[in-house]
Amino acid sequence: MTEQAQQMIEHVIHVIGKPGIEIDEGTPLVSSGLIDSMALVDLLLKLEDLTQTRIPPGKVQPKDMDTVALMFATAQRVGRPRK
Repeated sequence: MTEQAQQMIEHVIHVIGKPGIEIDEGTPLVSSGLIDSMALVDLLLKLEDLTQTRIPPGKVQPKDMDTVALMFATAQRVGRPRK
């Protein structure tokens, strides 16, 4: 697991706010109901920070943010370097 993925997992756990929850890169987040659409905005901003990219929100669907692994794949696919 990369350092970026670990940081995102820690951020997701903070956003979820349930003590003792454990997730990994493949844990379903959206489809399981662990995070909602409001949390997705926060996670998208964190993903941009971690990847140093700009990710157009219109190109991202909730399914693209369902797992930490999918988040980073989405950033690679649609993200653009920050200016």
